[in-house]
Formats: sequence, C-alpha cells, structure tokens
Amino acid sequence: MSQMSSIELIPITGLPMVAPGHDLASLLADGIVAAGVDPVDGDVLVVCQKVVSKAEGRVVRLASVEPREEARAFAVEFDKDAAVIELAMAEASEILRRERGHLITVTGPGWICANSGLDRSNQNAEGEATLLPVDADTSAARLYERLRTRFGVRVGVIISDTFGRPWRLGQLDVAIGAAGVVVLDDHTAREDLVGRPLEHTQIAVADQLAAAAGLLAGKAAGVPAVLIRGAEAIGPDADGATAAMLTRPPTDDLFR
Repeated sequence: MSQMSSIELIPITGLPMVAPGHDLASLLADGIVAAGVDPVDGDVLVVCQKVVSKAEGRVVRLASVEPREEARAFAVEFDKDAAVIELAMAEASEILRRERGHLITVTGPGWICANSGLDRSNQNAEGEATLLPVDADTSAARLYERLRTRFGVRVGVIISDTFGRPWRLGQLDVAIGAAGVVVLDDHTAREDLVGRPLEHTQIAVADQLAAAAGLLAGKAAGVPAVLIRGAEAIGPDADGATAAMLTRPPTDDLFR
C-alpha cells in the first residue's frame, strides 16, 4: 500500500439506538450523507462492534440465561454475575485463564479477550448484554457491498472493538472484522532509511485505523462510526483481506 501523507477522521452521528432487525447499512449510509460526505474510492468506514451486534440480533436478556454449575461456582467465588459467566463460557472455543476473577477466553477466529467480548454498556434495555458478531468479517463484507451499491465507490469497512493489552494499561480499539481494506502491510525486504533490509516487519494497518477512529468514537461519545479519508488502504492487498488474518497462529504464540 502507499504511504499515507495525512488522514481525515469524520464522525458519523445521528443514528438511532440500533436494535435487532434494523438495516444497519442504510442507517450508516444515511449518516454519511447527513454528515455532508461524498464518499470516494479508498475511504474507510470504521463501525463500532456494538451496533453491528445489535442489528444482527446478538442481544441476550441475562434473566433468560440458565448458568451451569461451573459458571455459578466461578461467580460465587469472585462475586460476578453467573449469567455473564455462563454466556462467556458458552461463546468461548477455549478458556485460557480463570484467575483473580478474570475469565480470558478464545472466541471467533481466535480473538483472545475477557468474557468472550460480552458487553453490558449502552444497552437498549436494562438487563441486556451484547455478544460479538458470529463472523465479523462476513458482517463487514455485507456492509462493504451495500455501501458500494449505494455510493458506487469502494469504501472499505472495519468493524472495531475495544481490547485490553496484557502488558500495558488502558484499552484501545482493534479490527475484529474487515472488508475491502488492507489489514496487514508487509514491509519485509523493504529498506529502512539507511538502506538496511527490514526483517519480519508487518504493520497492522486495520488495527491502526480502528485505534485512530477510537479517538472520536467510544462508549459515551454517541459516535457509532467514523469515516477515514486518506488512509491509502485499498489496492490488490485489500482484495479478500479479513481481520482474521490478524490472528497469530497458536503455533507461533510464545505465551500460550
């Protein structure tokens, strides 16, 4: 991909509280128009996971959950909500850690996160929680095609979620779904500024864009999507690229 010279971040606001069954692609497209933006090839729309999950019906009433004994025991030991623990366990393909009240799981294409990404903030009703999309890359691909049909240009789509980091304080947004956008830029064999070849250098472009959008979006900001212009993140490397490509294979993971 080409080197970025500058980028512009445009918040997309004014969407209603998204609920199961809402046509999210139309809501986002209308929001782009309302923001006075005329999309062009190479724009990237970063969409918060929460609205995607809600539109796709990934909303659960906690009162309807029947926790297994294992979930109840964990909840009692660490003063947690047993329904939340049950959902986290049910969504996990693997449970990596159960320590000090934290449940660290593997979910989706290999995302490692707390409580399988379960989120209780900004719900439409008390006592609800949202789960991650079943396949965020497929969700992104659907939005990408709908936006392309609506505007006649290629607007890359990233679905972002907030992740913690094991060795650093604070959270930031990363890409859990992507379509029509470069997710990894491989600099291997390129030269640095003094002519030395770079080795094992891959830039997580989709994560960088998700984090940049997170400066405007957020749990209390009322900004469900951000359009990024100038990212230079399209081209051959974007074709078929998915956020799942950002997952490190377990065989290469030194800490599992």
